[in-house]
Amino acid sequence: MMNNLLRFIGLCLVSGSVLAQYQVQHLEPAFWWAGMQHPHLQLMVHGPNISQLQPALDHPGVVLAGVQRTDNPNYLFVDLTLAPDVRPGQFDIRFMQGDKVQLSYPYELRARLPGSASRAGFDQSDVIYLITPDRFANGDPANDEVDGMVEGGNRNLAGGRHGGDIQGIIQHLDYLQDLGITQLWLNPVLENAMDSYSYHGYSTTDYYQVDPRYGSNHLYRELAQQAGEREMGLIKDIILNHIGSGHWWMQDMPASDWINFDGQFVETTHRREALHDPHGTQWDRRHFTDGWFVRSMPDLNQRNPFLANYLIQNSIWWVEYAGLSGLRLDTYSYPDKDFLSQYTQRLMQEYPNLGMVGEEWSLNPAIVAYWQRDTKRHDDYQSALPSLFDFPLQAAVVNGLNNAETWGTGLREIYQALANDFLYGHPYELVVMPDNHDMSRIYTQLGHDPALFRMAMVLFATTRGIPQFFYGFEVLMANPGSEDHGVIRSDFPGGWPGDPLNAFSGENLSDEQAEAQAFVRRLLNWRKGAEVVHKGKLTHYAPIDGTYVYFRHDVKRVVMVVLNKNDQSITLPTERFKDVTATLSQAVDVLTGERQRLAELTVPARSARIYALH
Repeated sequence: MMNNLLRFIGLCLVSGSVLAQYQVQHLEPAFWWAGMQHPHLQLMVHGPNISQLQPALDHPGVVLAGVQRTDNPNYLFVDLTLAPDVRPGQFDIRFMQGDKVQLSYPYELRARLPGSASRAGFDQSDVIYLITPDRFANGDPANDEVDGMVEGGNRNLAGGRHGGDIQGIIQHLDYLQDLGITQLWLNPVLENAMDSYSYHGYSTTDYYQVDPRYGSNHLYRELAQQAGEREMGLIKDIILNHIGSGHWWMQDMPASDWINFDGQFVETTHRREALHDPHGTQWDRRHFTDGWFVRSMPDLNQRNPFLANYLIQNSIWWVEYAGLSGLRLDTYSYPDKDFLSQYTQRLMQEYPNLGMVGEEWSLNPAIVAYWQRDTKRHDDYQSALPSLFDFPLQAAVVNGLNNAETWGTGLREIYQALANDFLYGHPYELVVMPDNHDMSRIYTQLGHDPALFRMAMVLFATTRGIPQFFYGFEVLMANPGSEDHGVIRSDFPGGWPGDPLNAFSGENLSDEQAEAQAFVRRLLNWRKGAEVVHKGKLTHYAPIDGTYVYFRHDVKRVVMVVLNKNDQSITLPTERFKDVTATLSQAVDVLTGERQRLAELTVPARSARIYALH
């Protein structure tokens, strides 16, 4: 009797363990939308031995098109086909073993907001403001320390977490609107459950969750909604190339080829030229694209079709869920180039007007231009990417303002950079910027010279392209004597209680800071209504005698911009501009209202002036 009882108990334990082994630990994306352009949806299902089960479902307009498995039994990839007229609603995905249901998972197709597909992106009418969320404003001190997150707050550590969050940005949207900002780009806000140096956000550990030290998915969506009420868009920073070593995938890899170099650290060469070099080698190409940035950032293999689809769907999910106006694509050329072609085409298929800008940090305009849509390339590569950051112009402006005026240096360097625009498919769609989160602040790059700073601001606000500025530039934030990124990304003054300076209110700013902030506010708010800058043609003249003159013009309006690097004012000879100025005779300074005769135009020393011509 006792033996039979023990045998019965043992069978129950075994039976129970079989049932307990089936659970859905992750199913991503957790929900989707009816009425998307692309009819196919692929679900990643993760759980112990989940591949032993067969999904089934019943919902009008949803067809289970296939089930795919990898070499890891803990994953299923479920392919669904959605009919064009599929209705929003919830249905159960049943996970079967034979004719027995082992698990059931409720899945939802949501209704899209009206006009979602035709949403506006960003263009030349916009001004983008880049924020490192941890360093802008602490709106919710309660989330500075979060259970389950190893790294807590330490504002005294340059590379530590300082406590800025999404709520802090929401609280200061009125300030940004008043400054003249129309688009917000946040450095990544997704979960970075890393032991240290997690504040920058570029070590993703969960593609579908906002880091709780910043807030929540719901709060991120609220930021987009409240920004939209102030006519500002929200741009999400996307990392397609790598993840953080704390990502849950690293504990249970979806497939053996999910991470490049078999999951072992091999450092990237960073030699992006290898992708274009007619004399190059496969070794160089592979070690650029497949190499890792650092050990803590495993490099993703986008040649795996499941991973490629996962990343594409994730970006679409965030655009739809949060109501985004655009995406900034980190380290753009490092992922597999065929994947990038597929990625950009899929995103533009769903959202034809979406803003997308890629980071190709090269000073060679031919390499930057390669990735932009409609560029004439050396091969038949297809790209639907609308925009890239204009790193060549950024370097040229800094050098052009700092360097002495010689036959080949000074303002001529700016002129020469813009003369390379024939390389780009759409030069007017490039994002132009004085600096970003990975380089010294523009005020430091220009030797802490307020006059050069104002010249740079005028140029980036009025040349062709979409201007982007880094938080705090308006109050001359700087990093003298240090290239440490934690110093470059210092806290915005006034974002924390007790800050001695407050740029939001203007309290205790120096005279130079207050003047710079007021200047930026006038400049950007003028730009908001300057349609000739948004849509007009750029015509420039080769620099002469320390001056650079260019025009933004259309059939109705002409704006003239003059940069004068000389230590004395000049009376500008204007005869050579007749093919643009025609019969115009009056010049009105758009920021001061000062009126002059064009034929006797006097430009102050070391200044930039914007004139509306009449």
